Amino acid sequence: MELQWPLILFTTLVAWSAGLFGTQALMALRGGGDRAQLPALVTAIVLLAAGGIAVFFHLEHWERIFNGFGHLTSGITQELIAIVVVVVLMVAYVICLRRSENGGVPRWLAGVSLAACIVLVIVMAHSYTMAARPAWNSVLWILYVLGNSCILGPTTMAVIMAVRGDDLAVMGLPVLVGAIANAVSAVAFAVFLQFSSASFAEVGYYFDPTHPTEAMAVAADVVAAQTPLLWVGAVIVGALIPLVVVFSARRNGGAVGWKLWGAVAAAAALIGAVCLRVVFYELGLSAFMFY
Repeated sequence: MELQWPLILFTTLVAWSAGLFGTQALMALRGGGDRAQLPALVTAIVLLAAGGIAVFFHLEHWERIFNGFGHLTSGITQELIAIVVVVVLMVAYVICLRRSENGGVPRWLAGVSLAACIVLVIVMAHSYTMAARPAWNSVLWILYVLGNSCILGPTTMAVIMAVRGDDLAVMGLPVLVGAIANAVSAVAFAVFLQFSSASFAEVGYYFDPTHPTEAMAVAADVVAAQTPLLWVGAVIVGALIPLVVVFSARRNGGAVGWKLWGAVAAAAALIGAVCLRVVFYELGLSAFMFY
């Protein structure tokens, strides 16, 4: 399947935004990161807006998308509902921060915001799962996107807290847990993708009237071609390097260390997220071509 860069950017940026907004909500529940709350919220809003803009470039006739919003079972409709809910909570968050004297928000708002961010990521990832594309038809994809949020959000929040002078002790455990979740989900999904070619049956002869001069795609060859990007880009760079960096920064890095190593971990995780999404689309072969 051809690469859909608008959707790659959309899923990456929305996961990043939800991860950051969810992390700052978690910090509010843990009683930390007060100085970083407003800058983190602004960053999360910008990321969500950028993702929303990117997705429209996927549509040749974007105005027709409104026809799909009338069906609640549509993945696009569910994504829109989840995004609208998160945006409303972001607005409420801004109002509470502006009225607060110490940079805090009510615990109920923080709890609801954290839950909404998790739901948004799950709904967004679920809209891509489909039986017609075996490499996409796995709950591991949903867990992987959640893992992206768990590493991109906390590392970004840690950098903002370090810049703003907040106490980083409260961030140590969430960042480490997020890095572990990202690494485990990335490795699990990479293994699934590596063996996805087994989902197809070999066909000796096939004629596609829409592509009469093109040979059939061989699933095993497509998977093999993506192996370096999958394991080096998505797993080593995107999962293992952030885990090592976060573990080291948590043990030895103060505010200065987190400014540098938190940014390195976030950048590596971002590169890995994009690499795996590229593989995700390259391996998104339709079962129609093989049966």
